Amino acid sequence: MDEKPWFEKGLRFECTGCGNCCTGAPGFVWVNREEIAALAKKLGMPTNEFEQKFVRQVGIRKSLVEYANGDCVFFDGHTRRCTVYDARPRQCRTWPFWESNVETKQAWQRTCEVCPGSGKGKLHSAEQILHQISIVKI
Repeated sequence: MDEKPWFEKGLRFECTGCGNCCTGAPGFVWVNREEIAALAKKLGMPTNEFEQKFVRQVGIRKSLVEYANGDCVFFDGHTRRCTVYDARPRQCRTWPFWESNVETKQAWQRTCEVCPGSGKGKLHSAEQILHQISIVKI
C-alpha cells in the first residue's frame, strides 16, 4: 500500500466495557476451526459438542449462535461482560479496527457514534490498525 491511509496519524480507542459490540441487531461472529477449538477448551467441552450447541453454518462459513435479540451467546447481560473473553474470536479481538469501520472518515465517525470507546483513549498507530485489519475481513 503506497498510499497513506486517511488515519495515518492513528486513531484512538479504549474499550469501555459497554458491551455494545456484543449486542444489538442480529449478525455474525465468524469463527474458524482454531477458534472453535479454543472456545470449546475454555468451556471444558469436546469440540463437536461445542459446535452443536454454539455454532451455526452460514453458507461455507461458521458463526457463533446468538440469542433471539441479537446478543452474542457468550455475552452476560447482567455483568455486561464476555464469558469467554480470553478465548474470544479474532473478529472480537480486532474491534473496532475492521476495514469497514475505518475505510473512510465517515465510517469511523459512525463507529464512534455506536462505540463509546472509539475516538477516545489510547492512540493506535496506522501500522497497528492496518495489522488489525489484516487479521480478519468482516
